[in-house]
Amino acid sequence: MRIPIFAAASFAAFAIMFAVTFAGAAHAGKTLDAIQQRGQLVCGVNPGFPGFAAADSQGRWAGLDVDVCKALAAAVLGDANRVKWVPLNAAQRFAALQAGEVDVLSRNTTWTLTRDASLGLHFTGVTYYDGQGFMAPAKLKLASARQLKGATVCVQSGTTTEKNLADFSKAAALNLKPVVFETQEATNKAYFSGRCQAYTTDASALAAVRNFESGQPADHVILPEIISKEPLGPVVRRGDDEWFAIVKWVVFALIEAEEHGIAQATVDRFKAESADPAVQRLLGTSDDTGRLLGLDKDWAYRAIKAVGHYGEVFERNLGPKSVLQLPRGLNNLWNQGGLVYAPPVR
Repeated sequence: MRIPIFAAASFAAFAIMFAVTFAGAAHAGKTLDAIQQRGQLVCGVNPGFPGFAAADSQGRWAGLDVDVCKALAAAVLGDANRVKWVPLNAAQRFAALQAGEVDVLSRNTTWTLTRDASLGLHFTGVTYYDGQGFMAPAKLKLASARQLKGATVCVQSGTTTEKNLADFSKAAALNLKPVVFETQEATNKAYFSGRCQAYTTDASALAAVRNFESGQPADHVILPEIISKEPLGPVVRRGDDEWFAIVKWVVFALIEAEEHGIAQATVDRFKAESADPAVQRLLGTSDDTGRLLGLDKDWAYRAIKAVGHYGEVFERNLGPKSVLQLPRGLNNLWNQGGLVYAPPVR
């Protein structure tokens, strides 16, 4: 039976009206439900990577990846301290997330096609743009990684680092000899005991290893070559689009806050006084963006209040005044020469 044109048009108009009316609020999703019921976010982190995730003698965790989870806990639970930290090595991390042992993996993990497409996981964005480098003893007087022909190189298994090393060696005809270890601790120990002539991993990790593990940082040189792209960011399980959206947008909110100059110390003033519509949307004083995520209107305000904006997180954990003393470089905002960019909160 053919439906009259006017009836079909009326039905279409009703459908559009229904969608507009009822699409304003989102269901929280099963992961958020579980987090709120237990009153705690379970966050998978590196067992010990100063600048990204490391615990002090009192068991207090700090680092860029740690701050991401604190911001998430503040946004969804109202308290940045309601986090259970689960240290995971490279071999454990994906299985733990897949099995539901953690709600989010915030553990200096590189976003690649294979990981994104075949592990049942979603990368939620990039919190640090890194690249793989090489470190060697200063006494070898090397100026370039291309002088390592035939050298033994310490590398951790189960990482993109191992594969990148093989690619670099083949492309540059260097015949590098990888010496592979399961954990970062074992890799560090092997390099400093002289089992390898060089050490390769992400440049940020090399800085941490040299500054914290060597005893004499000046005795080791990080060579200038960067041989890979290593976009690092949080990871969640597939199958819960609501939680995927929340993790993405909490990170985006920290980036957006830096763009508007909203710091941890000034967020209350911005919330009370700003007439900027973009700031009002972000901090929940005009549009209630939280309802679209299954959260309340103050979700982003709480995240910023807990850890500060992205620039503050970077400077505190990785920047020139931190123990790692890393430059912003590619991790500057997009309008300051870097790659850090957030879609608009609107």
